[in-house]
Amino acid sequence: MADAKPQTQSTEDAGPSRRSFLKNSSMLLAGGTVVSQLNVARAAHAYGSDTIKLGLVGCGGRGTQAAMQAMNTCLSKFGSTGGEVELVAMADAFEDRLQGSLRGIKSKHSERVSENVGRFVGLESYKDVMNSDCDVVILATPPGFRPLHFEAAVNAGKHVFMEKPVATDAPGVRRVLAANEVAKKKGLAVQVGLQRHHEFRYKECVQRLQDGQIGDFVMARAYWNGSGVWMNARKPEQTETEYQMRNWYYFNWLCGDHITEQHIHNLDVINWVMQGYPVKAQGQGGRQVRTGPDSGQIYDHHFVEFTYDGGTTMLSQCRHQPNCWNPVSEFIHGTNGWCDISGAKIYDRNNKIVWQSEADDVNGKGWQQEHIDLFAELRKGNIPNEGDYGAKSTMTSIMGRMATYSGKVVEWDQCLNSTEALADFDSITSLDVEAPVQPDENMKYPIATPGKYKVS
Repeated sequence: MADAKPQTQSTEDAGPSRRSFLKNSSMLLAGGTVVSQLNVARAAHAYGSDTIKLGLVGCGGRGTQAAMQAMNTCLSKFGSTGGEVELVAMADAFEDRLQGSLRGIKSKHSERVSENVGRFVGLESYKDVMNSDCDVVILATPPGFRPLHFEAAVNAGKHVFMEKPVATDAPGVRRVLAANEVAKKKGLAVQVGLQRHHEFRYKECVQRLQDGQIGDFVMARAYWNGSGVWMNARKPEQTETEYQMRNWYYFNWLCGDHITEQHIHNLDVINWVMQGYPVKAQGQGGRQVRTGPDSGQIYDHHFVEFTYDGGTTMLSQCRHQPNCWNPVSEFIHGTNGWCDISGAKIYDRNNKIVWQSEADDVNGKGWQQEHIDLFAELRKGNIPNEGDYGAKSTMTSIMGRMATYSGKVVEWDQCLNSTEALADFDSITSLDVEAPVQPDENMKYPIATPGKYKVS
């Protein structure tokens, strides 16, 4: 399976769409030289009521939902952005996931799936989507592959919606930041699935906090505590790489641990309020309920104390343990009061509510609203870019993991410049390639031990 396996390839030309370079004659110099590549001209085009062609890389539950949410932007009940969206290409490492995704999308939006939709299977199938004539590509594979796929999308001149986190290690974060600079120069939109930035009540609340309603910030708290996630049993015919990819949440090279895959949302909210990123962190974590060979590498609890420039501290908890206190929320405390950010409520120093959002996020809940916002901006000819803060909030979560794994105080620059690469993703081209992490004779995987793990 080293090569992507096309199932039904689109017969349409993979070159420029009807929004061609000829419609952007201002991009020509007097001597007839093209200012940039053809796809740059296409990227800068205001799509208006044109059909926006969509590609999907990663056909699991999140990718399937994201594609359907992109198509919902055509519907008035979601606040139509004024044009159609058509799915023209799909890719996944596994055929069953791709076929299941296609059935799910067709059940909701059959008229928005091209009759010649390209369906590509294999670990290199993302290349086929990049070579299609899609305008926007959704990247929703396991996060470890995100830097590779994002870089390929930018090089192909595609607008990008990519799920969080955008990497699982510091080299991956740096790769995303570098590719995002190219995206800016090419005029490509980049949106990251940190959807709270698109929820009306969050935006209202954060603006009030930044305007000083609770005074100077003193301390923040962030939580993502839950019971845990799915698990897929090992099958005899699977290679080790396939087993790990089917259980990607439990392996750091693919997931980054749940502090990165899930808790990034809450950490990102505090970064947003603070308008910056932590300068250092220390913490602790471990495994109390994840004890078997089917629990991979990740911890089941992390507690991190992050410190921002100026001294404000964020206390961060994330836990995967059943029958416990399981909030998913963010709070910040100031000299004149405090705020339940997730609840969009502000309290004075006497714990009396002084403001509460009245925003209705039923249809505008962030998962949907982020797509409405992206497609609306593209239709107007605007080029939003969330790549930098998506990468830096990802780095915040990785920094927290480095703190809990090492048991040491770690600093931002030290973590961002870390050379620890969890995998060589460019070389993982098939399910027969040796997995970056191998089990021992008891089928147990290496687990970070505080005091022994070192940030390199």
